Amino acid sequence: MKNTQGILIPEEIRQRVLNAKRVVALTGAGISAESGVPTFRGADGLWQNYRAEELATLHAFRKDPELVWKWYDWRRGIIGKAQPNPGHEALVRMEAFYPRFTLITQNVDGLHRKAGSRNVIEIHGNLWRVRCTEEQKTFYLEDVPLREIPPRCACGALVRPDVVWFGESLDPELMNRARQALVSCDLLLIIGTSGVVQPVAGFPAVARQAGAMLIEINPAQTPLSPLCDFTLNGKSGELLRELIPHAVY
Repeated sequence: MKNTQGILIPEEIRQRVLNAKRVVALTGAGISAESGVPTFRGADGLWQNYRAEELATLHAFRKDPELVWKWYDWRRGIIGKAQPNPGHEALVRMEAFYPRFTLITQNVDGLHRKAGSRNVIEIHGNLWRVRCTEEQKTFYLEDVPLREIPPRCACGALVRPDVVWFGESLDPELMNRARQALVSCDLLLIIGTSGVVQPVAGFPAVARQAGAMLIEINPAQTPLSPLCDFTLNGKSGELLRELIPHAVY
């Protein structure tokens, strides 16, 4: 089923959304793009003639941690200016409304937490959190610009961004939490994700197999669209407000 911005959402869909008890929202780069956050892939990620795929790797960090951290300092300077948009804010309200609500995000910009979301699974990590390369402890480092490049832990060891780099596996604990939420939900909202990056691209199929209703919100059709019960094409901030129960507001 498909719907576009400006077309009345069928009452059946509204009622099913209203009656949902266990809701999962899966967000991708699209929701952050509405806050002006670039993807940092392709042309958006080009920095001093380096591509993101060349710098966001463990190999690059081991070879030249100063170079990698200079790139991340540049990125943090851009992302730090961004503010949560109405899409982020709508999800905060939904978390307060539904008895069980889980937000799974592919984004590392921290905007969901900045907006006020609490039950968030940051499946690819958080750009503002770092991990000690010796002790493996994590902590937030939010200085913009960084005071020291490369930054170090109190123990003296280098720290790295606590994000999933190319060639690394997702945290199995976070994957397990995400799967538990997906198999038990009765409504999955798929917001601003292209549906091509694995293994997250397979999450909607998990929820579908468990019997959940799938609603996609994205500016354009994606590979996930045929799997969904309903697709809304447009901005998440506008469409979420149209879709979710008025009681949320």
